[in-house]
Amino acid sequence: MNVSTMRKIDRRLGVPGCLCLTLWRRLADLVGRRRLGPTGKILLVKLAEQGSTVLAAPAIRRAVALVGRQNVYFLCFEENRFILDVMGLVPPENVLTIRTGGLPAVLAGAWSAIRRARRIGIDSAVDLEFFARSSAALCYLSGARRRVGLHSFGGEAAYRGDLMTHRLSFNPHMHTSQFFQVMVEALQAKVEDLPALPLPIPPLAEVAEKFLPLPEDLQAVRQMLKLPGDAAGGATCRLIVLNPNCSDLLPQRAWAPQRYVELARGLLAQDAHCRIVFTSGPSEAAPTAALAQQVGSDRVICLAGRTTLRQVLTLYCLADVLVTNDSGPAHFASLTPVDVVVLFGPETPKLFAAVSPRSHVLYAGIACSPCVSAYNDRLVPCDNNLCLQAITVEGVLQAVGEVLRQRAARQAGPAPERASTR
Repeated sequence: MNVSTMRKIDRRLGVPGCLCLTLWRRLADLVGRRRLGPTGKILLVKLAEQGSTVLAAPAIRRAVALVGRQNVYFLCFEENRFILDVMGLVPPENVLTIRTGGLPAVLAGAWSAIRRARRIGIDSAVDLEFFARSSAALCYLSGARRRVGLHSFGGEAAYRGDLMTHRLSFNPHMHTSQFFQVMVEALQAKVEDLPALPLPIPPLAEVAEKFLPLPEDLQAVRQMLKLPGDAAGGATCRLIVLNPNCSDLLPQRAWAPQRYVELARGLLAQDAHCRIVFTSGPSEAAPTAALAQQVGSDRVICLAGRTTLRQVLTLYCLADVLVTNDSGPAHFASLTPVDVVVLFGPETPKLFAAVSPRSHVLYAGIACSPCVSAYNDRLVPCDNNLCLQAITVEGVLQAVGEVLRQRAARQAGPAPERASTR
């Protein structure tokens, strides 16, 4: 099921669903308001976007600190659990998933997840989605007595009912990773004080978790790349990965595909020892392969649609630089040693950039950008992303060159001290 279809389902079924659940909740409160009880077992709900799951890592760690790893659970779409498993913050058996292979599968998966959450005895639920209706409904139906989530107090965002016990206002001036941490901290806040939350903004913490490829992973990816020097146990060239894929969640984030062709040609011309690898998801494999073909070089390798996500992370462990639109790979890469040049436009890096010293952002910052936010449900009328068109091929070439120089300096280490002649 594609993203546009899921959005329609969330809007058309979510609005009446949240309304009915809100009326039910208020009726139940009239009969007798239930005590909140202890924080207990925590369910974190983040259905979509594995990149955001990486940003949620500090929040997950905070939940683990509050109740213990065995008492933290996570609900997501089935195809989005891989990164969660890679980070290892939540026991695999504590991950609840929903399949997205059509509406019947989604509804069946949601019902199964709700039943399991109730059997587990979830005490607290934190909705990490920004104003999605389905996640709010799932938090309520999980049986959790404490429920933290965003609320549209003044009608400034999508209607999602009144299903949270701990209602928060969205803060558009705080990085997403920090806001996720605040949402977990809010579990301990007094309901009557909210949405005021007299807590300091948590530090912007790097993702401490790392992906460690197995020897067989490295061997498989090296064979796919056919790198020179493999017989000696390693590559003798610089490897640069280009990811034109931005998914259909927000097509305005895409840098013009032809610019990736020009970028690849420029990188090859600058460095005779450079090899370019094109990647993408399966849905964009054919157009990405066409881009790789247009470059017209035997130093270009196309792996678009040919890799698992585990192999993509292994590729990042072998590569020097990744150039990508603002999308999931920019965050996945923070689990690996690769440097990333990320092209931002409709969204702001102040809220959504990967938290890594190896993340290098290019952002034109024109007057109409950023135009996408939680307030407009990430739906904008723009079909001419001037914000990304303002990022030139020459600018990206310079950025990649500087990153390669920085990597070379890091790998060389500090210069040896000269012996004193005195």
